[in-house]
This record gives sequence, structure tokens and C-alpha cells, in this order.
Amino acid sequence: MTQTRFDVLTIGNAIVDIIAPVEPGFIEREGMKEGIMHLIDTDRAEDLYSKMPLGRQQISGGSAANTAAGVASLGGRAAFIGKVADDPLGDVFAADLDAIGVHYNTTRLKNGALTARSMIFLSEAERTMNTYLGACHELTERDIHPDEIGSAAITYMEGFLWDPVEAKKAFVLAAHYAHKHERAAAFTLSDPFCVDRYRAEFLDLIRSKTIDYVFANVHELMSLYETQDLGTAVRAIAQDAELAAITMGAEGAMAVYNGEVVSVPAFPIDKVVDATGAGDLFASGFLLGMARGQTLESALKTGCLAASEVISHIGARPQLDLADLSKEHGLVG
Repeated sequence: MTQTRFDVLTIGNAIVDIIAPVEPGFIEREGMKEGIMHLIDTDRAEDLYSKMPLGRQQISGGSAANTAAGVASLGGRAAFIGKVADDPLGDVFAADLDAIGVHYNTTRLKNGALTARSMIFLSEAERTMNTYLGACHELTERDIHPDEIGSAAITYMEGFLWDPVEAKKAFVLAAHYAHKHERAAAFTLSDPFCVDRYRAEFLDLIRSKTIDYVFANVHELMSLYETQDLGTAVRAIAQDAELAAITMGAEGAMAVYNGEVVSVPAFPIDKVVDATGAGDLFASGFLLGMARGQTLESALKTGCLAASEVISHIGARPQLDLADLSKEHGLVG
């Protein structure tokens, strides 16, 4: 087994989140439905981007990148693999990860699609999103390097990677390299609709032991087993997966391992401001806890603590130093 260089390496869609307030009437004038996420093409992406105010906020995003950012904020050694283009927003993505201490070295896409972006327009009461997936769907097996995967204690991947055919191959190859180096491979179910699209394949990934650790919220887990009863779903995942980590919103989180179920409550906060990124940051804490040899209870608490910070403000990245916050609670060493 090679020495670990990273506690957690994540693989997923590399998306730049671009957030800007807009004046009344803009959403309607541009033909959007307020509060809805719209998937858009290249021409629409370039047009809308040109209309965003210059004071817009631009930050590296995407579920797995958020998880890597959370690991770094907790004081862990984090890495990310995901595809951006050789363009200005690709520069933004790479510079942002570098600034927060996440290793990122994926080769840029040249002469192809643009860097993926999620343009988030803030109106008086809503967040209206326009998402262009672009270059992030061009991840291939060539972007997966055995030494990089082998030097991470845990490799964690998005279920969303199962959409593009070549990224699916990269996902399986990464899991293979992790196991070749006696490391754990993990993935998140990502979204109930993602589960609906790939239920049989996701179950095969778990049952074939291609994946060791499964992350899900209660809705995704129940969708996986086509049941409305959480207990039934938990018993099923206990049979299929080596380890499952399940978030339960205000009820906290649970882990299922070797027939044992461990649950912890959520950390109390004054108000949920924005639930975006809660699952991503829970994964940050839980994965780092497992990489550092913590108990299931401690890893769950670290995950819930990280999630509680990110839902207390707008945005999917922590605003407080999670390492300091976790030390205050006696977590992650």
C-alpha cells in the first residue's frame, strides 16, 4: 500500500457557480421561470453570462468539489478531479481550488465545450438557476491516474458522473485503482432522479463491491429500493453495502456498517437559510473522519457539524473555518 498523500480525493462535475442579484423584471424578460433550474446550451450560456452584472460572485462548484472544499476547511488533505475548459472560467475554477488548498491537476479541455457554469440569479424571493454542463461532461479514463487515486485514503465520486458514457468509464476505473491500492471507493447517489435513471446500475455497483461506501439522503435511499419505508431501505442497504452513510435532515444522520446502525442528531442552528450543499459538506466531515480512523459516531458528528455550518448562510461553501469549529466540539484530529 502506497503512503497517503490525500485524505479524500473527490471526482465529479467541475462547475463554476456564478451568483448575481438582478433587477425586477429581468427573470421574466429573459423568459425564465422564477425559482426553477434551467438546463441551457452554449449560445444561451454565453448570452446570459454577458448579461450578468460585473459585481457577480464566481466560485468553483459542483457537488464533489464542494465536498473537497469542506475536507480542506476541516484541515484535511483534499484533491479533486473534474474537467474544465482552457478558458477564463476554467482559470477561475482552478485558482479558486488552489486558494482553498485543494489539489487540482486535471488536464484542461481544448477546442471543445466551454467550462460548465451554474448562473444563479437572485431576485427578491427566489434563486433562479441556469446550468450549462459543457466541459464537465468530457471527463474520460485519461483523466484518472493510478498513482493519484492510490495516494488517497478514500476516493469519493458523484452519482451524476453516471450520465456521460465516458465519465462512467472513468468512475469505474477510479474505483478499480482505489481497490488495487487497497483503498476505499465511495459514491453518493446524488439525487432521486439520478437514482431513477440508474437504479439497476447503482445497485450493481454496490452489490458487486465496486463501491465500498454509499452516501444518500433518505429520499435517495428509499428511491434506490423503491419503498416509502425508511426502515425497509436501511435493512436493504445493510445487506448490500459495506458502509452506508444516510442524512436525515433535521433528524441528523445515521451510518450502517456490518449490521450495526449508529445515529446522531443534527447540530442545532437558529435558522436554515440555504440547504444547498448540506449533503456535500456532510460527506466532507464523514469522509475525513473515516480517513482519519474515527469511530462511526464521531465521523457522523463531524459530518453533521459541517452541514450545520453551510445551511446557516447562502452558498454551498463554508464561511467559518471548519477546522476551528470542529476542534471546539472535540472532533477531527
